Amino acid sequence: MNTRITRTLQELGNGLYAWVQGDGSWGWSNSGLVVGEDGQTLVVDTLFTGALTQDMLDAYAKAEPAAAKIDVLVNTHSNGDHTFGNHLVGDARIIASEATREEMEERPAGFFKAASANPAAYGVFGEFLHEYMGKTFDFSDIEHVAPTEVFKGSRTLHVGGRRVELTELGPAHTRGDIIVYLPDSKVCYTGDLVFHGGHPIMWAGPVGNWIAACDHILGLDVDVIVPGHGAVSDKSAVQGLRDYFTHILAETKACYDAGLDWEAAAFEVGYANFDSWLDRERVVANVATIYRDLSGGKVNPAQEDVLRQMLRYSKGANCPHDAPCGCGKAH
Repeated sequence: MNTRITRTLQELGNGLYAWVQGDGSWGWSNSGLVVGEDGQTLVVDTLFTGALTQDMLDAYAKAEPAAAKIDVLVNTHSNGDHTFGNHLVGDARIIASEATREEMEERPAGFFKAASANPAAYGVFGEFLHEYMGKTFDFSDIEHVAPTEVFKGSRTLHVGGRRVELTELGPAHTRGDIIVYLPDSKVCYTGDLVFHGGHPIMWAGPVGNWIAACDHILGLDVDVIVPGHGAVSDKSAVQGLRDYFTHILAETKACYDAGLDWEAAAFEVGYANFDSWLDRERVVANVATIYRDLSGGKVNPAQEDVLRQMLRYSKGANCPHDAPCGCGKAH
């Protein structure tokens, strides 16, 4: 595990906290703690490994002794960097959207554990996992613990007298994304519906849903945004992400209308936009998802092809083809 990453507990006031991990690049996700008036506790998301999650829980308990026992855990979506430490919350209620639980069952923690231990046996997924996460994280202590309670649409919880609003805004990043909103404190934990300072990745889409999710969050009475990745911010982070998607959509549509295939479009759009943001290879996945939407599903790139092109892009290739291809760009 990379111990050089700065992991920080930030007090947001009124019994709310954020656990922020570094710059929010691949796997370095955020979490949150809510403490009610009577000491009841709610945690928003666990982390990518057991060790990282335990460090976080220890920090919560040190700041708030009531957090030695977690009463409720909310998983904002299915990705492992928000769920693989679920087994460490004891007998807490674990709440998520129905779609999140379905996705967790489709690719449980054991799959990641096996693929990280023997990436060569898992093809392009194993290569992708090793390149972006396997070199950094030790998955030997992760376990699959699915949500015990699920919902569709919205659900309101009361934690120690505090109102906590859960709202499903996916599919966008994944099929079941939700946000956790504390009206009394004007704080919103967004999960991966907000990336701050890094390119988002649209595993599910459609892009219109993600733009609508941004609009929903922008419409809330909120002063503090705790993103799924990156620094704690305000609504400017949400507006920046909305601007990103509207721009990427327009650029991708221009490529689609010009007759470019999705791979060529991905490299064209990827090298033209948002170079200061982390993890620019994610543009490849975003363009692929937008092509699926624009074509009405006729263009539907397989995940392994998307991962392969992301790997190619991150290694500095200027086009998606094997040399010589005649496209006129350097390989």
